[in-house]
Amino acid sequence: MATTDADSDPGEGGAGTGDAPGAPRDPAAPALPPIGDYALIGDCHGCALVARNGSIDWTTLHRFDADPVHCRLLDAGRGGYLRVHPVADHTVERAYLEGTNVLRTIFTTADGRVALTDFMPVGRAPGSSVHDYTTLSATGWLVRRIECLEGEVDLAIGWRPSVAFAATAPALESGPGRVGIRGGGATLFAELSFQVDADRVSASATLCAGDPPLDLVLADSWVEGRRPQDRVDELLDITLAFWREWIEYCRYDGDHADAVRRGALVLKLLTWAKGGSVVAAATTSLPETIGGVRNWDYRYCWVRDTSLTLYALSVLGYSGEVARFQSWLADCCTRSLPEVRPMYAIDGALDLAEQELPHLAGYANSTPVRRGNGAVDQRQIDAYGHVLDLALVHQRLGGEVDERYRRLLAAVAAFVEAHWDEPGAGMWEMRGEARDHVHDRMMCWVAMDRAATLLDEPRYRELADRIAAEIRSRGVSAGDGALEQSYQGGTDTAPLLTPMLGFELDDDTLAATLDRVEGQLGRNGFFMRYAGDDGLEGEEGAFLLCSSWFADAQLWLGRTEAARERIESLLSQANDVGLFAEEIDPDSGAFLGNVPQALTHLGVIMNLVHLTMVEDNGRDALRGTYADRAERVVGASFGVPGLVSSVVRSGTVHRIVSSDASVLYWP
Repeated sequence: MATTDADSDPGEGGAGTGDAPGAPRDPAAPALPPIGDYALIGDCHGCALVARNGSIDWTTLHRFDADPVHCRLLDAGRGGYLRVHPVADHTVERAYLEGTNVLRTIFTTADGRVALTDFMPVGRAPGSSVHDYTTLSATGWLVRRIECLEGEVDLAIGWRPSVAFAATAPALESGPGRVGIRGGGATLFAELSFQVDADRVSASATLCAGDPPLDLVLADSWVEGRRPQDRVDELLDITLAFWREWIEYCRYDGDHADAVRRGALVLKLLTWAKGGSVVAAATTSLPETIGGVRNWDYRYCWVRDTSLTLYALSVLGYSGEVARFQSWLADCCTRSLPEVRPMYAIDGALDLAEQELPHLAGYANSTPVRRGNGAVDQRQIDAYGHVLDLALVHQRLGGEVDERYRRLLAAVAAFVEAHWDEPGAGMWEMRGEARDHVHDRMMCWVAMDRAATLLDEPRYRELADRIAAEIRSRGVSAGDGALEQSYQGGTDTAPLLTPMLGFELDDDTLAATLDRVEGQLGRNGFFMRYAGDDGLEGEEGAFLLCSSWFADAQLWLGRTEAARERIESLLSQANDVGLFAEEIDPDSGAFLGNVPQALTHLGVIMNLVHLTMVEDNGRDALRGTYADRAERVVGASFGVPGLVSSVVRSGTVHRIVSSDASVLYWP
């Protein structure tokens, strides 16, 4: 859809007034666009957020959790950016190039049209095997290619790098075809005449139809004596080939296949290729209500979120990502035993101490801005169940549970056996008094149930039965028959997951739970996560994943048409390039929270896969565990059985020789 610059809502932005020391604040800085205006690009190492107006307001190179090279997203007047836009009034259209995470934006003025192609180069590592799309190579560059399609267009270009989250202003120096941070760091390469003004740079250009492209390359490493721009043609071809080859392994062919493929591409992009971890979101501190204080750093790997992400990728036919994460998780858990942390840094580091950055005004004056996440120190025992549950999915789809991993699973199971009946923070990471959360008990049941199967230990089966009996005795309301939030009472959406875990639940209990959730947590067709005090100040928006859980529960009960309507309503909330945030304002529909959010995308994928299963084979197709459903959908995904299953179920014979088109050599 074409829009003008005037369509952005300045009320969603603001220059901010944080007065702590930091880089100079620009009092004339334009307001930030709405959160929903941003698209994501990345290279499975770092990423960038691109606004519809042509401004890149968030960039991390090499690591998702690195200090950003651009952080205007968190302070419109102080943060860095890389901006390209026509000087004249213009309209905007944009889309990802088909089957990729390469973004193409078209600006149209009265005198011409230009295309802006944004990407971060990525490809398969040299020597990768035929079907290996997890061993990757990346330059760590951000590339912007500008081409004039019609007529003539005058362009304005601006760059302001950030150092230490804009805590200090970098000194810049320019040379022929480049400008960068003095002493080393980010450098912008382009054949432009740069004007340096303190910690920012401006330039102008006029492009005419038929001119060669104007390439901008942001890099912090390069080969001296070679212009990075000279590799842009090659790197764009490799990056396009990589994404398109990878997405062709997706076996889903049901309704809304574009949404499933886009979701899969987002999940892949958010996967840190050097280890296999998946970040919960690309950003930190985007607010759950505008002006609010619930602003968290999501650039880390949650065991729960990633386990569900890998289930979503498994039912699409992907195996390499599952195997890499299992190996990464084994390393992390081994270092943190006897406990499994709720989250780890993307490289497995354990220190994620939460810090506030008072020099930043926050998105739309929403403070504090945070780095790190204090929830890392919480006891979230549901994560232990996810470790064992994903191991069962891995095994059932043909993966090997070797002796090392088996020993880790035994250690995880032993911890649950010893601590299952203790209160905790729950999956919602409440920072108040610990409670006996029903979903925590459910995931302890999952842990013991899966351990009994994977480890062949009868005592775990006995304990699973005991936990199940306690849940039925203490976790179901004597009043309305719904599942409670905790043994102390309350309402939340987490119990909606219960039937998908394989826990035997009668229809009446699930129906009562749906009624309670809709009555107490429903807001204009969306859902709050829970009701009541959680030990935190402020409020939050509706959590989009809860809509997915509600739809899955409807499918479980055979309410297929109602579930389809809810799923299609959820799909309609995506932004113009198919991305979802963590939360949404239930009144205005505006995006809230960090973006894009892996959980929301995996929820949509699971909804559409489950809907297809029910429409093809009835509600009984959903019975059992995640492993049961994954096996029904894809059969197998590892080794030769996986290749055979892919051919049989998709009717497609994937390549039998390695692709050279997607291999990236660096340097």
